[in-house]
Amino acid sequence: MLERDVVAIIGPQSSTVSHMISQIANGVQVPTISYAATDPTLSSLQFPYFFRITQSDSYQMAAMANLIDFYGWKEVIAIHTDDEYGRNGIFSLDDEVEKRMSKISYKFALPINYNLDDITNVLNGSIPLGPRVYIIHINPDPALKIFQVANKLNMMTSDYVWLTTDWLCTTLSSLTPKDQSVLRIIEGVVGICQHTAETSLVKNFGSNFYRSNVYGSYAYDTVWAVAHTIDTFLNQENNLTFTIAESQFGKLKIFDGGKLFVKILSEINFKGLTGPIHFDGDRNLVPYGYKVINIIKLAVNNVGYWSNHSGLSIKPLESLKVDKTISSVSNDKLGVITWPGGKTDRPRGWVIGDTERPLRIGIPKRASFVKFVTELSNHTIEGYCVDVFKEALKLVPYELPYRFVPFGDGLSNPSYDDLVKFVKDDVFDGAVGDIAIVTNRTRIVDYTQPYATTGLVIVVPINNSKAATWVFLRPFTTEMWCVTAMAFVLIAIVIWLLEHRVNDDFRGPLKRQLVTIFLFSFSTLFKKNQEDTVSPLGRMVMVVWLFLLMVITSSYTASLTSILTVQQLSSPITGIDSLVATHLPIGYQVGSFAYTYLAESLFVPRSSLIPLGSPDEYARALLLGPHNGGVAAIVDELPYVELFLMDHDGFAIVGQPFTRSGWGFVSNLLP
Repeated sequence: MLERDVVAIIGPQSSTVSHMISQIANGVQVPTISYAATDPTLSSLQFPYFFRITQSDSYQMAAMANLIDFYGWKEVIAIHTDDEYGRNGIFSLDDEVEKRMSKISYKFALPINYNLDDITNVLNGSIPLGPRVYIIHINPDPALKIFQVANKLNMMTSDYVWLTTDWLCTTLSSLTPKDQSVLRIIEGVVGICQHTAETSLVKNFGSNFYRSNVYGSYAYDTVWAVAHTIDTFLNQENNLTFTIAESQFGKLKIFDGGKLFVKILSEINFKGLTGPIHFDGDRNLVPYGYKVINIIKLAVNNVGYWSNHSGLSIKPLESLKVDKTISSVSNDKLGVITWPGGKTDRPRGWVIGDTERPLRIGIPKRASFVKFVTELSNHTIEGYCVDVFKEALKLVPYELPYRFVPFGDGLSNPSYDDLVKFVKDDVFDGAVGDIAIVTNRTRIVDYTQPYATTGLVIVVPINNSKAATWVFLRPFTTEMWCVTAMAFVLIAIVIWLLEHRVNDDFRGPLKRQLVTIFLFSFSTLFKKNQEDTVSPLGRMVMVVWLFLLMVITSSYTASLTSILTVQQLSSPITGIDSLVATHLPIGYQVGSFAYTYLAESLFVPRSSLIPLGSPDEYARALLLGPHNGGVAAIVDELPYVELFLMDHDGFAIVGQPFTRSGWGFVSNLLP
């Protein structure tokens, strides 16, 4: 063929072959016009002589991603053939679903000439995984082998979703009426097919030809596109001339008018069998749209249509009037779809575990504070966190098989950072326990909503002030008591000097006057005096005295209340800043994130951080103090500290929690 006078190549059908042919066509400047190669990497940028009169897989994968997003599935499994067509199509789908905040969690490649064993291995390998939405992107297969195996593996049930690209439509169009029974094995499958407008030209053809295979219609339009181009080329008085050139393939004839031929071909615009035929900037056929089909009751039902401008719609694209500058995917609609198993409700699309492979839930095998979670000697898993998890499962509307896997040796508390990494590395499917939600962990795993509020607090030793018989004397010092007593005596003498000459209440025998003046002075603490002051100076002195009494009694009451109710700290530490500034040893719980936080966020020297493994070690270290081999304070999460203080006296929390966090369950399987 390369030695003949070739001005255009129609085909090939295969994307893989198109890659090879296009490289040669570039060298001889002969345009290649394919009506079936849908690989999106076949572009004019790499192959300037390549044209495509069919819809690119990049467009088809946008439709598939819209369908996935319409049903709210966030993770899917893709199965494809291991060639340019399969790989590049799935890569394009990966980009499209990512735009919609979804992802292809797993990709399985089938050999080009796959058999039933290859399919069985792939499907068996996918069963233990969580997603149940399968995207099948393979070459047309009249035997529908992948669904034969899926039926044998009991994968055509209501737990599964099967979505196919347009290879299924191509396969179904090749079936004869005798073969219609094969539809039984694909009940509930949903596929995407290229949609073409029913033009007036269709009436001049048998409807069977038009509907049998859309690629046949595209092939027809391809021939006409080449014919129109040759006709225009010759009408412009151009000659079909060639230049002989040597190459690794021998002597080749290079088409001298190749560039002009490409220019004319890229500008054609006519109405073909499949609709308007003209190319976009990448020399792909300007896409028309897709239809969504559903196989049910041995019949192929149209349940909707899709275009890049209208989104999903139940109305045919021909009847829609859409502003092509605006995407309207927010108004997506589809008809009722019957899924595998015969249900019409939207499938969940994922499972977290099944009876054959229950979830592996890691739990910290704690050595201290075991009331939260641990494994007992009889291998029973108990604790507050486990109780919360079991109660939460009661709210899940489906069964969730799981098994607890202890993490740690039980001799010391395990590292919670390591536990989270085990979830990230898929050693565990999740983790249940007193697991703090901290930034470095949220970067690698998912957390549930917090079920407990926590934060780091500081614990220090205290001295309890015990009430004594003479505790009421402690608010004032001895000097203060003496000054107060002298003030009472002084006021008594002053009032007597000012009143006894004008006030009969302060007259009489000496003994009576002494009793009166001292009772007058001291009784002002408790009640109104029976004796009234008469002189103006006496009244002024009483006003000042009553003000002083108010100050004295208020100060005394406040000091006595503090002594009786407030524990006096025996440490100068009042908060995290003063603790760090002391540069004294600080205790932390083994396995806690407090160590990382203190060392990396507050820059406390690691040599100053002392690991402690139990509440008894907490108490012992605090009582010893920082200068006797103990610690100045302990930094730990609030729930642990509260439990510690319930069983140990002589310690207290100082300051406020200096981090805000919570406990949550960990998973790498959240949809």
